[in-house]
Amino acid sequence: MLLFVTCSEEEEMSDADARYRSDEEVLEVVRRFESCEFQPAEFKHRLHLTVALSYLLTSPYSVALERMRRSLRRFISHQRVDPRVYHETLTVFWMRRVLAFVEEADETRGLAELANELLDACGDSRLVFDYYSKERLDSDKARRLWTDSDLRPMDF
Repeated sequence: MLLFVTCSEEEEMSDADARYRSDEEVLEVVRRFESCEFQPAEFKHRLHLTVALSYLLTSPYSVALERMRRSLRRFISHQRVDPRVYHETLTVFWMRRVLAFVEEADETRGLAELANELLDACGDSRLVFDYYSKERLDSDKARRLWTDSDLRPMDF
């Protein structure tokens, strides 16, 4: 599934062992995403986070967020996926969470090292359910518009 969706526990565990070995490998993920080379089933949470990190390391938050929105919508359109799969609240939630990581990170370290550290910290897509009920996230409003968390305030 696409767009900062939650993954099954099995998918999370299979992705957990995948580590980036070079900055070029991270940049290749971004290139493949932007050129719509991934299949929708391939573009899981881990890759979303990688792209978000790259965008946030090179641009201010508002620019990175808009770039992510535009890139996700282009990817959806190119792959002929139902445009309603785009989820604004999940996109903003994860971009804000990655931003908090970037603000605390030592940016002098390599991109691959930062990406691996981010995946260790945020690789479980179910983290969003610490902040949102399933009902709120499943709402049409949350898909279309940023919606505040209902279980606890954002602490990042």
